[in-house]
Amino acid sequence: MENPSYRVLLYYQYVPIENPEQFTTDHLQFCKDLGLKGRILVAEEGINGTVSGTIEQTEQYMQAMKQDPRFANMPFKIDEAEGHAFKKMHVRVRPELVTLRLEDDINPLELTGNYLSPKEFYEKMQDENTIVIDARNDYEYELGHFRGAVKPDIKAFRELPEWIQENKDILEGKKILTYCTGGVRCEKFSGWLKQEGFEDVSQLHGGIVTYGKDPEAKGQLWDGQCYVFDNRISVPVNRVEHVIVGKDHFTGEPCERYVNCGNPECNKQILCSEENEHFYMRGCTHECRTHERNRYVHEHDLTEEEVQARLNRIEERNTVVAE
Repeated sequence: MENPSYRVLLYYQYVPIENPEQFTTDHLQFCKDLGLKGRILVAEEGINGTVSGTIEQTEQYMQAMKQDPRFANMPFKIDEAEGHAFKKMHVRVRPELVTLRLEDDINPLELTGNYLSPKEFYEKMQDENTIVIDARNDYEYELGHFRGAVKPDIKAFRELPEWIQENKDILEGKKILTYCTGGVRCEKFSGWLKQEGFEDVSQLHGGIVTYGKDPEAKGQLWDGQCYVFDNRISVPVNRVEHVIVGKDHFTGEPCERYVNCGNPECNKQILCSEENEHFYMRGCTHECRTHERNRYVHEHDLTEEEVQARLNRIEERNTVVAE
């Protein structure tokens, strides 16, 4: 990328914030005054955000945050960009920065797993007595993950503790490594693992994003892309080799392009090529393709006859494949 004029900042800090509602109101105005766009979550336990802006705007933001004693040591992960990664600026209050909804909540300032640098994580991943747990959701894993990492069968982060409890046998006697996009989820998850009695628990400090930029690790042993929660959808990680692990929802062919199902009541994120998006009218199932509010149909102003003609072609293809 030549002479990028924008940046994307990813950051979090577990730190007590009194009156998060007032902080949220003030912080939103501050971000808008700077011209930033993004999404920031605020809770009594801290802040978790991703914002985009010009180099000057993001510099002003980081300097201002570091002048606040609560955020003086907060690390910022910086990505270069050609424009804004968001359409609007949102700052919202939440009960917790990451939604685990534990009966006995974890304070990462008091209990969390061991921090591993990217180099240490790279080395420990290759220990045969180590198990690597992906702390993200299934659609994030499907786009990219560490080679050999366990994929918990979950749709949301809050489901992870229950999955672990149901699959404790695979963790017994193992050194546990866990990772997530920027590190904020692992802070609580690794602490919860230790609370549950697992002794050797470590986390990738700074998350996947930091790992991909590390000059020693160079993103090695990562396959695919890293899912991010902004308009970019994904960012590269492995600087040595690129292995595509994503599979097209319709054909199973290698794919790293995400779209949302055209049915607004489904809205499932699916990997598919541009060709298949058009062929299947962005519907992940027949029911979604024929849904009366299918956004693809409305966006392309398709008539009932045109929709039926496409459905016939889909049926013909499926018949051929079945044979």
